[in-house]
Amino acid sequence: MASAQFLCGQQLYISCKNGRTQLNSFKKGSISLSPTYRPKGSSFLGQKSQFGRTLVVKASSDSTTSGKKQVEIVYDLEDKFNKLADEVDKNAGLTRLTLFSPCKINVFLRITGKREDGYHELASLFHVISLGDKIKFSLAPSKLNDRLSTNAPGVPLDDRNLIIKALNLYRKKTGTDNFFWVHLDKRVPTGAGLGGGSSNAATALWAANQFSGCIASEKDLQEWSSEIGSDIPFFFSNGAAYCTGRGEVVQDIPSPIGYDIPMVLIKPPEACSTAEVYKRLRLDETSKIDPLILLEKISTGGISQDVCVNDLEPPAFEVLPSLKRLKQRVGAAGRGQYDAVFMSGSGSTIVGVGSPDPPQFVYDDDEYKDVFLSEAHFITRPANQWYSEPVLRNATTSATEFSSTAE
Repeated sequence: MASAQFLCGQQLYISCKNGRTQLNSFKKGSISLSPTYRPKGSSFLGQKSQFGRTLVVKASSDSTTSGKKQVEIVYDLEDKFNKLADEVDKNAGLTRLTLFSPCKINVFLRITGKREDGYHELASLFHVISLGDKIKFSLAPSKLNDRLSTNAPGVPLDDRNLIIKALNLYRKKTGTDNFFWVHLDKRVPTGAGLGGGSSNAATALWAANQFSGCIASEKDLQEWSSEIGSDIPFFFSNGAAYCTGRGEVVQDIPSPIGYDIPMVLIKPPEACSTAEVYKRLRLDETSKIDPLILLEKISTGGISQDVCVNDLEPPAFEVLPSLKRLKQRVGAAGRGQYDAVFMSGSGSTIVGVGSPDPPQFVYDDDEYKDVFLSEAHFITRPANQWYSEPVLRNATTSATEFSSTAE
């Protein structure tokens, strides 16, 4: 035997016998060699610890007719190692998982009435977009509690956070006992009307189900999620849905909007309180257009200013008057640049669809030096897979930083 290599409890060996070379693998425990073992008369000439370089083995053998004969054998073992690693990972089970947690916009949002339970009836076209957070999940070594960390100041790390609520909900519904260490790389601003927290909760439910061998269906996860948030069920759609009720009644639809249509998101530092916005809503002053007509117009003619109706804009502009001025300025400066300018959800993000570039005044006016800016586009997800993170040119940055990176 010329040499032995170790990979996650499995061993690979190369043997030279009767002039022929053999490549074999042993299961753990079938052979025992120390890591420093070198067969007599053999040596490694080239080897890289991460298996990124061709392994070169020199082996010598004795010959009765010609003395010693030197044989050089060259192998590229990358494919073999990759297959072994895949097998080891499969046998070990899932211990870590990193997922993209995208946000959404409301292309239109009609408020159609108030319910007996105090919530409002809505009808809205929700669509996932390419801006999102990244969440890393690891199985905790103990069965005591979840641990959450984040890069964003002010985000609660206890059971007020929807991620923790989602993990608690999953254990309650399934009887599983997995706990997690979670790191949230926050890119979606809070208080923006983009559903970032709801997406985080949906992503946590999806992740917990993966760690448990997918014992719950997507339908189960979607139904359970409505217990902790009205917008969470939407993220279990394909990424485009007509939502009614409190938002939890989700009807999947083929995306009526092209994925290549760009947009820019502009959010001032101030947030809009959803509760305060709804408190100031006057149903007799909302739009009277049938939301199904809006959906039909978008499906046939795409996005335009007249179909991007948001009944929460007037009360949001009362809560935050500067937001109304921002929308007006974006619309005026972007004539011919944007197909539509509107507020998403209950604010305070203004969306300009049709161009990824903010208007110049955002760079020039000190009033907007601290606004959040990001370009984005519409995305969906394949069946039985979670959302994939796209590559963005510029994202989650201030106006000053955006200006310098857009050069």
